[in-house]
Amino acid sequence: MALRSFNIYQAKANLSKLVDAAAAGEEIVLARNGKPLARLVPFGDPVQPWHGRGFGSDPTLVVPEDFDDPLPAEVLASFSK
Repeated sequence: MALRSFNIYQAKANLSKLVDAAAAGEEIVLARNGKPLARLVPFGDPVQPWHGRGFGSDPTLVVPEDFDDPLPAEVLASFSK
């Protein structure tokens, strides 16, 4: 996929065409003074999580049945020392 870059002035003048191009799968970079500021991409593109895995996706993690039971007295006492 080719990446095209437009400055803000060009983007304002051609917004409808740029939106159509992005909807068709093209990635458009919007820049100011040659510095990239934003990307215009198709709406349906999923955002990838930064860590590559979703919350709760580790099948080896098991929460025990007594997870939310009150703590034993000796453990609670150690917090007040």
